[in-house]
Amino acid sequence: MARKKTIPMRQMSDNQSGVIKKVSAVGDMGRRIREMGLVPDTPIQIQGRAPLKDPVAIKVRDFILTLRNREADHILVEVEEPD
Repeated sequence: MARKKTIPMRQMSDNQSGVIKKVSAVGDMGRRIREMGLVPDTPIQIQGRAPLKDPVAIKVRDFILTLRNREADHILVEVEEPD
């Protein structure tokens, strides 16, 4: 049985899936993140990263979004930890 842990989205690996647990951003950044559909209990998957690791591309529902690492740091995601 795989253990679950909560990590910032920025720490996720390519092709790793998880479920958003918390968005800690406030103000305009928090509003923009939530308007993009990144809200608690939303499944996501990391699609890839730019050559310098910023931005990160994620799959949310049926579309692909890109986020800067400074935005991804404010999104906590529950992932399965391999045994």
